[in-house]
Amino acid sequence: MTLSHGDDFPIHQTPDPIAFAGTDRNFYDRYFFNGYAPDGGGFFALAFGVYPHLDVADAHFSFIRDGKQYCLHASCELGMERMSLEVGPISIEVIEPLQRLRVCIAETDGISGEFEFTGRSFPIEEPRFVRRIGPRAFMDYTRMTQNGHYTGWISCDGVREEMAQGTMGTRDRSWGIRPVGARDMQPNPGQEALQFFWQWTPINLEDASLFFHINADAHGNAWNTRAAFAPDGVGASGIFEGGATLSSETQEGSRWPASGTLSGITALGAPQELSLVAIERFQMKGLGYTHPVWGHGLHHGPLKVEREDFDLSAIDPVQLDNRHVQMICRIENTGGTAKGVGVFEQLILGPYTPLEIEGI
Repeated sequence: MTLSHGDDFPIHQTPDPIAFAGTDRNFYDRYFFNGYAPDGGGFFALAFGVYPHLDVADAHFSFIRDGKQYCLHASCELGMERMSLEVGPISIEVIEPLQRLRVCIAETDGISGEFEFTGRSFPIEEPRFVRRIGPRAFMDYTRMTQNGHYTGWISCDGVREEMAQGTMGTRDRSWGIRPVGARDMQPNPGQEALQFFWQWTPINLEDASLFFHINADAHGNAWNTRAAFAPDGVGASGIFEGGATLSSETQEGSRWPASGTLSGITALGAPQELSLVAIERFQMKGLGYTHPVWGHGLHHGPLKVEREDFDLSAIDPVQLDNRHVQMICRIENTGGTAKGVGVFEQLILGPYTPLEIEGI
């Protein structure tokens, strides 16, 4: 039996039941959220992924308190039911599509929470990400991104904290092809070592949202990049697109960003230049990204849930699974005047000449 709850909705894209998503085993469908107080404190994030061809779903919730990062990982067998937005204790409810969503984390190993996201404007649709390694599709996906406000609470080991008034952040939805699940043991003949450069800066300004991202090759040539500016309350037609340049440096002895300057922003209405001043670091492995055990799409049986804590000051920046980070940043304009808060996400694998990075 291949019918599922999704088949009762007019959302089919092919003659197949919703349970089937093309033929590429790396197809995925993901939710992502992050949030922080107006001063950049109280950072939290969540990722929820569905992998139809692997028949697996997983979810991860992670947050920072007093220099430590607390994580809750969960994985389950999907049973070909893509409409079930629940993995163990973590669930998502779409209250109003493209505008309001609710996330619940049932108490597990001392961690629980509940929060609701409300968008500041219509989501932006980023340029389609397509990247091949030889004849093989390494990436082919679409992503929509939206800044918004949060209300809710998080509890850890009996200490419940309400989210500060004005808590804000970013959520996205992406779907398509990325490497997921177990690694392919047979690379293409003559395939070069993996090289990947990624920077993403979703920014919450006082009355608008600014987005920038770049994927580039080892020489700094961008293969996907764009800036977008969305004043509060606008629909799809009120979002302005353009370009920008992000100049950055890495922290000594690491591939983590130290600071950044976003300049030459051509999206109509956006500031011309902004500085990103790092406040705190969040390790993306807390959400499964590059995690050696809880990587996205891996099979852990019918259901497995596990808590993980780590001291941010004890993280080895050279270790492969620690390179992917989000830096919570204070956003300043020329002259150092505060303009907002945002995130500077970075992942660098392999060489990257503009930052004088060599090796794996």
